[in-house]
Amino acid sequence: MVSNPERRRALSDAGLRVLAAQGARGLTHRAVDTEAGVPSGTASNYFRSRDTLFGALAERIMERFAPDETVLAELAARPPGRELFADYLRYIVERTTREPDLTRALIELRLESARRPGLAAILGRTLRDGYRADVAFHATTGLPGGAFEIALLHYAMDGLLLDMLTTSIDADATTDEIVTAFVERLVS
Repeated sequence: MVSNPERRRALSDAGLRVLAAQGARGLTHRAVDTEAGVPSGTASNYFRSRDTLFGALAERIMERFAPDETVLAELAARPPGRELFADYLRYIVERTTREPDLTRALIELRLESARRPGLAAILGRTLRDGYRADVAFHATTGLPGGAFEIALLHYAMDGLLLDMLTTSIDADATTDEIVTAFVERLVS
């Protein structure tokens, strides 16, 4: 495999854009080359198979979704309670909708992982790492709710993001109202 981490990241980012725009069927080495503006065959030099390409995208997407440590520190410095919890969820929504195509690519990766066990292993590991980080954040900040409540909120947030970034049910509520209701109803 060719070793140039910067180019590998650029190709992975191009692959995520292709995945968001065209879905898993449109994700080819050639499409990534075209999107990245590199010579034909470049992506296949970095990612020998389609499975390897999918795995690289799963790893890269989580790097890009990583929270800003400064924002987390600011949140962690506040007193625990529902307001902090709601603001933490608002930050997750902001972070994951700042680049809507990135979240669409994640949705595509999750769907594709149902058909590719290797991708499921990589993506599952990174999703669980994110979940554990949320549980740890809640534990260290004294926020209400335990691991199960955090899982419930993840399930709810996934549905909210799916609705925001695809065809919506148009429930006539703002994202802020929805996040507030999640916290009030799921955390005692």
